Amino acid sequence: MCRRALIVRGLFLAACFVAALAPLRPIARANAIGALPDWPRSWDGREIWQVPLSRSDERFGENFPGRIAKFTDGRREFIFRWVTTGTRQLHPSADCFRGAGYAITPQPAFRDREERQWSSFLACRDQLRLLVRERIADQQGREWTDVSSWFWSVALGKTQGPWLSVTAVEGEGPPP
Repeated sequence: MCRRALIVRGLFLAACFVAALAPLRPIARANAIGALPDWPRSWDGREIWQVPLSRSDERFGENFPGRIAKFTDGRREFIFRWVTTGTRQLHPSADCFRGAGYAITPQPAFRDREERQWSSFLACRDQLRLLVRERIADQQGREWTDVSSWFWSVALGKTQGPWLSVTAVEGEGPPP
């Protein structure tokens, strides 16, 4: 092969390498973790109180770009995540439930009484049946019902953080 062809080939391979690594770089920096808003004190008109994270949640949170907390209103459990940058570490809750052995049945997206958009699914394992809802919102009122569309909005510069991801889990009783 001639010298020029080798140089062109080398430059092409280098460009391919850089392009392949580009999605791995942090996408957008928002507020520093210390500057994040406080956690909500109520949800849907009901007072909520913080409960300890599990050991695995704590370990996951050590490298998470933001903060994670768990709350309850006595009937539902909430997982709140303030996210400071576009990240693949924020993933759909259905992935976690599948990994824990739950069968997942997608449910229709909907708007609640507060006009917030949510995605939802049923998670069933043994005699336990849970209704899981999730959403992501920025501080300007934009909202997403799935992590992928949020991620690409961040990647394309269509939103600025921080973002609040909310997962609400409610028992529905035994499966039919």
